[in-house]
Amino acid sequence: MFPGGALLGCDAGFLNASRIKGSHAAIKSGMLAADAAFNALGENRQSDELSAYRAAFEASWLKEELHKARNFKPSMSKGLVAGTLLVGIDQVLFGGKAPWTLRHTHADHECLRPAADFAPIAYPKPDGKLTFDRLSSVFISNTNHGEDQPAHLTLKDKAVPVQINLAKYAGPEARYCPAGVYEFVKNEDNTDRLQINAQNCVHCKTCDIKDPTQNIVWVTPEGGGGPNYSGM
Repeated sequence: MFPGGALLGCDAGFLNASRIKGSHAAIKSGMLAADAAFNALGENRQSDELSAYRAAFEASWLKEELHKARNFKPSMSKGLVAGTLLVGIDQVLFGGKAPWTLRHTHADHECLRPAADFAPIAYPKPDGKLTFDRLSSVFISNTNHGEDQPAHLTLKDKAVPVQINLAKYAGPEARYCPAGVYEFVKNEDNTDRLQINAQNCVHCKTCDIKDPTQNIVWVTPEGGGGPNYSGM
């Protein structure tokens, strides 16, 4: 919470990672915040903190559910075997009420290792039946951004993607982005450069989290832009 507003849903971290579900948490937290805001307006309050929202969350089933799942992601970050064992102890033996809380010790972008430490993976081409190329999936998402709006994806230093990310990590931004926003292309002199196709962005913010040099600046685009999943 902050004066005049509050964070809800995924913005507040209300994702049950063990179930990969967050829509119900977004709806519930929205309801709790709406009740708190309605009461505040009824009391002619403005620009203060919705303390009732925090209290309502603490007393809700959502808090209980998220508390039980709190150790899932930190456990699985330790690897499949160790993570499965830890999750089993936490969820089966203690029912999500273990007397400890595991925490991440590193930011996600700090965990990326040099490409030289790994063998390249040869992925099969999409068959158009069970697997699909990224641009086809972007088309289905109906993603759209106004052509005249300022780019919401920029770089702090335009030299970093090629000199560091491509040279050391084999250009991870060209792979972790699910929408093909980032791609390395050749200049006329055969040197590399990073091309940003901001209009393809589906607002997942993976680049903001995973960029190893934290060189990508993700800002909120104009309202109404982004994915429009008509089938949801």
